[in-house]
Amino acid sequence: MLILLAGIFVLHIIGIIMLLVATIDNAWWETDVMSTDVWFRWVKMANGLWNQTDLPTTHPYPQEYLQAVQASSVLACIFSIISILVFLAQLFTLTKGKRFTLSGIFQLLAALSIMIAAAIYTDRFHLKEYTGWYGHCYILAWISFSITFISSIIYFVLRKKTA
Repeated sequence: MLILLAGIFVLHIIGIIMLLVATIDNAWWETDVMSTDVWFRWVKMANGLWNQTDLPTTHPYPQEYLQAVQASSVLACIFSIISILVFLAQLFTLTKGKRFTLSGIFQLLAALSIMIAAAIYTDRFHLKEYTGWYGHCYILAWISFSITFISSIIYFVLRKKTA
């Protein structure tokens, strides 16, 4: 059981790292001369250096959807970090049967939050841009959704096991 708990802990840490990279790094949408995330846009200059600029406030970046993506991404990170702290606290304080429910709930909230962020980004941004592609942070957001969702299910299954 100790190996299983260590594996769940490692899976959770990997999920947190992926959530943080997806939220912070600068590659949700890329072209040959531009890289965009949910916070800023980087434009490649003639000398090969990158210049940071603000995201446009008009089409294709409607502010209300952009703020929803930003808030959901940050909430996913917060919920996942709270979940691992609750996991560690519950591991040593609660009895069998009640142990991992709260951790699973917070992890499920993290999974839903990053899913909402990635789904809004998919549905509302870059719809008519044919020269770019989704970057590694966008892909990490979807992968971290699946990892956090799987770990939340594992927490709900583990609540009945002894440790």
